[in-house]
Amino acid sequence: MPKPFRGRISLDIRDSEPDWDPYLAPRAPEGAPNVLVIAWDDVGYGTTDVFGGPVETPNMRRLADRGVRYSNFHTTALCSPTRASLLTGRNATSNGMATIAEFSAGFPGISTRIPFENGFISEVLAEHGYNTYCVGKWHLTPGEECNLAAYKGRWPLGRGFERFYGWLGGETNSWYPDLVYDNHQIDPPGTPVDGYHVAKDLADRAIEFIRDAKVIDPGKPFFMYLAPQAGHAPHHVFEEWIEKYRGRFDEGYEAIRAEILENQKRLGILPADTELTPMNPHGEPGTTGPEGQPWPLLDTVRPWDTLSPDEQRLFARMAEVFAGYISYNDHEIGRVLDYLEESGQLENTLVVVISDNGASGEGGPNGSFNEWRFFNGVPDTTDLVIPRMHELGSPTAYNHYCTGWAWAFDTPFPYWKRWAGYEGGVADMCFVTWPERISGGGEVRHQYIHAVDVVPTIYELLGIEPPETIKGHPQSLIEGESFAASLTDPSAPEKETQFYTMLGQRSIYHKGWLACSLHPPISGWGSFEKDEWELYDLATDRAQSRNVAAEEPERLESLKALWFYYAGVYKGLPLDDRHALEHVLADRPRPGPERDRYVFYPDCADVPEAAGPRITGRSFMLAAGLTLDSNTAEGVLYAHGGVTGGHSLYLLDGKLHYCFNWLGTHRQKIVSTHEIAAGDHVYAAEFRVMGPNEDPSIPGFRGTLTLYMDGQDVGSTEIVTQPGPFCEVGDGICVGRDSASPVTPDYTAPFAFSGGKIDKVVVDVSGEPYIDHEAQVRGWFLKD
Repeated sequence: MPKPFRGRISLDIRDSEPDWDPYLAPRAPEGAPNVLVIAWDDVGYGTTDVFGGPVETPNMRRLADRGVRYSNFHTTALCSPTRASLLTGRNATSNGMATIAEFSAGFPGISTRIPFENGFISEVLAEHGYNTYCVGKWHLTPGEECNLAAYKGRWPLGRGFERFYGWLGGETNSWYPDLVYDNHQIDPPGTPVDGYHVAKDLADRAIEFIRDAKVIDPGKPFFMYLAPQAGHAPHHVFEEWIEKYRGRFDEGYEAIRAEILENQKRLGILPADTELTPMNPHGEPGTTGPEGQPWPLLDTVRPWDTLSPDEQRLFARMAEVFAGYISYNDHEIGRVLDYLEESGQLENTLVVVISDNGASGEGGPNGSFNEWRFFNGVPDTTDLVIPRMHELGSPTAYNHYCTGWAWAFDTPFPYWKRWAGYEGGVADMCFVTWPERISGGGEVRHQYIHAVDVVPTIYELLGIEPPETIKGHPQSLIEGESFAASLTDPSAPEKETQFYTMLGQRSIYHKGWLACSLHPPISGWGSFEKDEWELYDLATDRAQSRNVAAEEPERLESLKALWFYYAGVYKGLPLDDRHALEHVLADRPRPGPERDRYVFYPDCADVPEAAGPRITGRSFMLAAGLTLDSNTAEGVLYAHGGVTGGHSLYLLDGKLHYCFNWLGTHRQKIVSTHEIAAGDHVYAAEFRVMGPNEDPSIPGFRGTLTLYMDGQDVGSTEIVTQPGPFCEVGDGICVGRDSASPVTPDYTAPFAFSGGKIDKVVVDVSGEPYIDHEAQVRGWFLKD
C-alpha cells in the first residue's frame, strides 16, 4: 500500500507543509551490509585448494579462511536449474527450470520461464534500498528469447537487476565473448591480440558498477551476483597461467584422487573413514540398460594405464589448461575483493561462494578440442586433438578436458555434472563470510544444505521478510530453508528433505538417506518404469560408495513414493532424457514465424542462431547485393559461427570465397573461378542438399555448394554440413564482418568489408533452385 500524505495542502504553497516520505525510494537501514554472491561454473567438489583440490585459488582461500565452509552443500547438477534456485529460493522445477535454458519444453517444470510469482532476490533487495548488479553468466532466459526482438522481462534488468554486463547463454568464448550490456548487445572492448580476456573485463566492470554508485551515495549497500565463466568450457587462458601447472598432473587422474581425499580429510571436510568410489561404477563400454540400450560412452572413463604416452601427455595438458583457467579467474575476482578491502567495504560485505554443479563430463572420455561436438552428437577422438595439443586454451580452440578429470575433480564422489542422483553431480563447494558479523575462521559445517536455501538465509541475515507481492504478482512460498543459525552454531539442525530430477534422472534425499534411479542423463533410454533404484546411507557413507538397496527394500520403496509425492508438489514431471542433439533441434517457439526468406543488413547487431534461419539438413542460399568501388574490395559479406563451426561468404584476393567450417575440424572452401570487378553485383552461394552423409566420422548432410556471380556459375564442390548448431548465442549471424571468432583462418576477425557498399544479404531456405529464380533474386537488391 502507498504511504499516505501527512503534510498540509493550502491554496498557496507558501502556507503548505510538504511530506516527502510517500515519494522517496526505499532506503536500507543504516549499516546494512553489501551482499556478494559468487557463482563458479562447473567447479567440482575436489577441484580447488579450498576443498582439498590441486588448483590454487588464493583469493577464494582468503575468503574461506575468514568464514565458514559447508562440506554438505548441494546443487541441482546443472547450471540453469541451480542458478534459478540460488536467486529465487524455489526448487528448479517450481521455477520451470529443470533443464538448461536452451532446452525448453512446453511443460510447467521445464518451460525455462521462471514465474514472476517466484521473485528474484534482486527484485526484493532493490525494494529494500539496495543497488543490484549482475556481472557474468546469466543463463536464466529461454534460448529463444535471447535476441533483440524478444520480450526482455526475463533478461536480468527484467528481474530486478539495475545493471547487467555479461552474456545471456550458458557459455561464452573467453577471447571473443558475446556480451550484453544492460539490454543491448555490444562488441568486446578488445581482442586476444590486445590481451583481452573476459575474466579481466568482468572484474573491471564489477568494480566500476560498485564505484559508480558509491561515489554518489557511499552508505547505500549493493547486491552483486558475480558469475565468472570458469570453469565452464571452453577452457581459455593465457599461456603463462597454464605454465604454472606444467607437470603437475602427469601422474594422472586416478593417482591424484587419493591425494585430494587425504587433503579433504585433513581439512575436516570429509570424515576420516571416507572411501574413494570406483571408476566406472556402472558403465563399462558394453553395459546395457533395461531395454538393452548401450551405456553411454560419454559417461565412461578411460583408465590412465590404458592410454598411450601421447594420450597421457594430452590429458595432462588439458588439466594444466583448466587449472590455469581457474587460477586466472580467481586472480581477477581477487581484484574485486582488493577494491572492496581498500575502500573499506569488505568487512561489512556478506559473501556467499558456490559452484553451480559438479565438474563437467561433456568432454567425454577423450576430451575435446571443440566442445560443440557434444551438442552435435559427434564423439571425439584423441587422434584429432593430439596434433593440436599446443593450441589448447588459445583463441583457436574451444577445448574441454576428458571425463577422467571430471571424475578426479569431483573426488571422492561418483560421476559429474548432469548426474542428479550422484554426489559428483550435486555436491559442491560453498563458503560464507561476513567479517563484521561472522568470526568463522575457516570452520567447517556439515549440515545438509542446498542452493535453494541460500536466498532465505540471506533474507534472515539481513532481517528481511519476503514480500507478499512483487510488481503486482502474488508471491509463492519460499521453498528453501535458512541455514543462518549454522553459521554460528555447528550443531544447528539441517534440512530433512530435498527433491531432485534432471535430464531423466530422479533422486530424493531424506534424513540422511539418498534414493536414486540408475538412469544415465540425456541417454535416450526411456523405459523409466523399469529403472533400477539405488539407496545410500550418506550419514555413514558420505562418498556414496555402498548401495544398500537390497538390505533396505522397505526404506527404498518409501523414498521412491516420497519422490513421486514431491514430483507432484514441485512440478517434477514429465521426465526427459532425450539426447543433447534432440534437445537442440526440438521444436519450440521462435521469435517470428517460420519463413522462406530472411533479410540481414550491415551494421546491425548479431542475430543469434535460434532467431535466424534453420539450415540444418536443408538446401539454402546466401545472396548478397553489393556495389564494389574496385576489384580490390575485400571483407566478409555474411558470416555465421566461428571456430566451433560456421560458414562465411567473403571477398579475398580479388575473388569470391565461401567456407563451411564443420565443427572446427573440416574447413571446406571454394573460391570463384572469376575475379570480382567494380559495379553493382549479386554474389551468391547455394547449397543443394543430397541427404545424410554416409561417413560416420563426419555426420551431417552432404550436398553441392555452388558460387554464383551475377547469375553465372563460378565454381562448385561437394561439402558436408553439420548435424546440429554452430554455437549458442554468440558468434551469431552478421553482415559486413565476422564478429567474435573467425569462421576460417583465411582472415583475422572481424575482417570488415571495405571497398564498396553492401545493400543486404538474403538467406533463402525455400528449397527453390537458385537458377530457377535468379532474376527474382536480382530484383531483391539495390532498389533504392
